[in-house]
Amino acid sequence: MSEPRAADGAGAGTGWADGPGAAHRAAVLGEALGEGTTVTAGVRLPGGASRETWALDAVDPAGAVHELVLRLDSPGSPPGTGIGLAREAELMRAAATAGVPVPRVLSAGDRHILMTRVAGETIPRKILRDEAFAAVRPRLAARCGEILAAIHRMPLSCLPQDSVPGPRAVPDDPLATWRDLLDLTGQPHPVFELAFLRLAASRPAGDRVTVVHGDFRNGNLIIGPDGVRAVLDWELAHPGDPLEDLGWLCVRSWRFGSPLPVGGFGEYGELVEAYEQASGHRVDPDALRWWEIFGVLKWGVICVMQAIRHLSGGARSVELAAIGRRVCETEWDLLRLLR
Repeated sequence: MSEPRAADGAGAGTGWADGPGAAHRAAVLGEALGEGTTVTAGVRLPGGASRETWALDAVDPAGAVHELVLRLDSPGSPPGTGIGLAREAELMRAAATAGVPVPRVLSAGDRHILMTRVAGETIPRKILRDEAFAAVRPRLAARCGEILAAIHRMPLSCLPQDSVPGPRAVPDDPLATWRDLLDLTGQPHPVFELAFLRLAASRPAGDRVTVVHGDFRNGNLIIGPDGVRAVLDWELAHPGDPLEDLGWLCVRSWRFGSPLPVGGFGEYGELVEAYEQASGHRVDPDALRWWEIFGVLKWGVICVMQAIRHLSGGARSVELAAIGRRVCETEWDLLRLLR
C-alpha cells in the first residue's frame, strides 16, 4: 500500500488539512486517537473509484505514532452496490476472527473506516513484474485459494442481516441484479444482452451459500515478499455461491497483460487444488467458467455505471472516465468467451 509522501498536502484544496471534508476527517481522527492528535503526513491515495482513501502518519496526545488508512464515502456512488462502511468494518472484524488477513479496524461509522496501514504493494503491474515479488508470485494463486476457503467458512450471520436469506429462501439472483442495474443506465449494449441470455440458459446448479467477498482480485490484495498480507475492499460482500469469488479472480481484466489466468500470477489448477484442499469442497470446472464469464459481464456493467457517475457530474473523475472506456474491452472478452 502506498505510503504518505508529504505533510498536510502540497496545494490549496488538495491536502489533508484543507479542501472538502477536512473538518470531518480531523474529527474522525480525534475521536479514535484522542483530541490533539496531529497528522505529520497525509496523502490521498490514487485508485479506489468508489471510495476516498487517505494514508496517514499521526501522533496521538501520548506521543505514540500511528500508520493509518482512512476510507470515506464518495459522492455519487452507484445505487445498491455496497453494504456501507459501518457494516464493512463489522465484516472485516469477523474476517480477522476467521483467520483472513485484513487490516485492524480502529474506528468505523456510516461515513468512514479508520484502520491500521499494512505495509506492502497493491499495484498489480508491480506485483506481476517487479523482482521483489518474483519468489512469491508462483505461490500466490494457491494462497488465494486458501484465503477464499477461509472467507467462505465465515458465518452468514456476519453479513448485514437484511441481505441474509432465511432457512427456506435463496440469495438474490445475481443475473437479475446486474441485469436490473444495466437497465437503469438506459444504455443499449447488445453484447451484454447476449451474455445475459447465454448465462441464463447454462446456469450451474450451485449447492452452497456462503459469504462472498464480491471483489477478491489482484488490486484488492496487499502483497509483500512473503505473500498476501491483507484482503481489502469488502463493500460488495454478500451471500451467494462461493465460486463467484473464484471466477471473479480469474477475470481477464485482473491479469493486467499477463497470460496467466488467475490474477495474472497463476494457473487455474493451482487455485482450485488449494481451494479444494482447504475447503473440503470440489470445484466444478464448468461452473467456475460460468462464474468467470459472469464476472466479465459484471465488470462491464460496472464500467458503464462508473462512466455515468463521471458524465452525470456525480463524481467528476478522470479515473471514472477511463474506466468507462473499458466497456469495449469487456464486450470483446465476452465475445471470445461465449463463442
